[in-house]
Amino acid sequence: MSDNKLISDGVNVKSHRLSKKEIENNFSDLHAPLSAVEALIESDRCYFCYDAPCTKACPSDIDVPGFIQSIRSDNLTGAAEKILSENIFGGMCARDCPTEELCEQACVRNDNEEKPVEIGLLQRYATDSVLSSGVKLFSRKKETGKSIAVVGAGPAGISCAHRLAVLGHKITVYDAQDKPGGLNEYGIAAYKSTNDFAQQELQYILDIGGITIKTGMKLGNQINLEDLQEQYDAVFLGCGLGTVNQLNLDNENVSGVIDAVEYIENLRQIDSKDELMVGKNIVVVGGGMTAIDIAVQSKLLGAEQVTIAYRRGKNIMAASEYEQLLAKKHDVQIQYNVSPKRLLSENSHVTAMEFDVMQSQGDGGLKASGESITLKADVVFKAIGQKLVTEGLNSLEIIKGRIVVDENRKTSLTKVWAGGDCILDGNNLTVSAVQDGKLAAISINETLTQGV
Repeated sequence: MSDNKLISDGVNVKSHRLSKKEIENNFSDLHAPLSAVEALIESDRCYFCYDAPCTKACPSDIDVPGFIQSIRSDNLTGAAEKILSENIFGGMCARDCPTEELCEQACVRNDNEEKPVEIGLLQRYATDSVLSSGVKLFSRKKETGKSIAVVGAGPAGISCAHRLAVLGHKITVYDAQDKPGGLNEYGIAAYKSTNDFAQQELQYILDIGGITIKTGMKLGNQINLEDLQEQYDAVFLGCGLGTVNQLNLDNENVSGVIDAVEYIENLRQIDSKDELMVGKNIVVVGGGMTAIDIAVQSKLLGAEQVTIAYRRGKNIMAASEYEQLLAKKHDVQIQYNVSPKRLLSENSHVTAMEFDVMQSQGDGGLKASGESITLKADVVFKAIGQKLVTEGLNSLEIIKGRIVVDENRKTSLTKVWAGGDCILDGNNLTVSAVQDGKLAAISINETLTQGV
């Protein structure tokens, strides 16, 4: 955990707060997969709407009634093909996608105040069947002789690489980490992706052939954009957001003040979760998915008191109402309308955090009310967003710290496309990153094959 490693120094920070068995049970699947009978019953609940609103709500354009009909007909290969032809990461998205805000929210059964069809679980049922059996749904077209560089082996980059490989192009993927997978491997909550599923799904995707992955290759260090443009026929940037925002408070470097993203990465990679250091009283600063994930996982590791502190109200919080309820179900407290003011410490370790109580202004702004609250904390997790590392990207048009692209994910440079969290107006969803990669691949292919 680099310079911010938790240190057991008698300040309530320790490992083994729960037994290994308890932690293993806590990190089992958030939602149990459907059995064959359950899937058949659930698929039968679908109305198979014409011009289905669930499909319109899906960022990756999956034919939802179509794949559910295939499940109903016991054609799991056909169902998986309908899903994966639009979203090659259909397995992970079935686990991680906020279906309660997208396809399931659009389900017409909600109009009758019924429970929506469990689309996410049905999608998992279909895709898991194909991934576990190894059935090949895709094959490569004839080699085109064109080569494309992809920067980033996360959902956007691999989605782009797979689509281009299917079309017969040769792809080289560069990734800064030691292991490919990006957000799916390092960033998704461990209780959403169990049993090394991210790597299993990735291997299935890479089995298409034509894709070479080179790890430990960071843009701006081992590789640079100018060289890639010279060496390849096209470049896709799916580099994500490489650094986190700071609290900008005094004492921010004291022990116990931790980057939530880095801790989640360690949590996902460690062999035995019971070896992780965990606080007794934890404060999480932020209001997005990372804040929810680190808060819930801290409780699952054995923290006694976990509080999320968010500077605005409940309805403005980036994390969905479903995720907020999930946190509360795990006994996480959420303190709304508070802004970080001061870190308190003893012996160079955080002991508490003071917050200003905020009031909303008519123009959407915030101001301090004059009141403050103090929360005990032996660990403070920073989860207030990430930002793009622009080193090596100076030649691109960048607005508000993100890369500008058009509807085809084309950047301001002739041979460069981009997608995922690094682009302007991205919504930081895995499913949207996959769609970005797919749309960029279609555009790249059209550009490279014009006149052929």
